[in-house]
Parts: sequence; C-alpha cells; structure tokens
Amino acid sequence: MKDLPNPKDPVELMGQAYERLLESAIEDAKKVEKKSGPELHHLIDKARQKLSDLGELTAEEIDQVSEYLKRDLRDAASYIVETGEEFKTWLGFDLSLIGDRMRELFSQAADQTTIELKQLQEQAQLAGYHTGEITGPGTLVCDKCGEELHFYKPGHIPPCPKCHGTVFHRKTA
Repeated sequence: MKDLPNPKDPVELMGQAYERLLESAIEDAKKVEKKSGPELHHLIDKARQKLSDLGELTAEEIDQVSEYLKRDLRDAASYIVETGEEFKTWLGFDLSLIGDRMRELFSQAADQTTIELKQLQEQAQLAGYHTGEITGPGTLVCDKCGEELHFYKPGHIPPCPKCHGTVFHRKTA
C-alpha cells in the first residue's frame, strides 16, 4: 500500500484513507479463491491494519473509515442485485466524473459484496448516511428536504446546504 501524503485537511486525509482501504482490499481479493462480501470485509479489516501502521490516522478514524467503506459497498451491492441496474446507476451521475481507478475498484468490490444480500441491504437501510461521516462516490439525498449532494470521490458528508438536515439516503436511479 502506498504511503499517504500528509495533507493539511483531516477530512481529505480520511477520504484518501477510504481509497487506500478499498485499493488494498481489492488487491488482496485478487489473490484469494473465495470471493464474497464477507471475505472482502475481512480483507478491508486487514487493510485497516496496514493503514494503522502508517500512523497517519487515529485508531478511531481508521475504524470509522473502514465502516464507511463497508456501508457503501453493502449499499451498492444491494442496489445492483435488487434492481438489476448497473453500478453507474447507483452512483446517480455520469461515471466519467470519477477517476477510472476508483470506478474500477468500487465496481469490483460491489460485485463481490452481492452475496448475502438481504441481510446486508437491511443493515445499509438502518445505518443511513449522516453528517460527519465519509462516503464513497455517488449521490446522497437529504431525508428532510430532498436536496441532492454529489460526491465524485470519497468525501465528508456535510449538513444539507438547503435545510441543514443531517440524515441522508443514497439516490437510486
């Protein structure tokens, strides 16, 4: 895994950590025979340790980023299997707006996460998306007013710019 740069913005650092966790887990997944959602989550946990060894984030921040990544993968996998739609539809915007590497990694991870779908879908719906968390690429909709927030790379979820709501759900289609 590559060393993380030392950016001044801690939120940017967490977004970069999200990408590094995803990249490391996918690289490790290519080496194992059992490709499933639970196995990918196990690989994310292993990658989390590598990130911890770099000393760029606190243990709490690494745990948060890991859970955010797992939540996004569960949400994407649930959507893809339930609707039969493609990953690009789950994002809620044109795929060309995110980097090729991130698109490829997230697509691969979402494909592997489709196993045990019903349970994972329920967890994603219960968890939701909240201000202060990190999310992967896609569109979130404010549960209070319906305002859309577009994320072209992993990033911090701010309060709704329209109503200051703090709870969101992923836009689908």
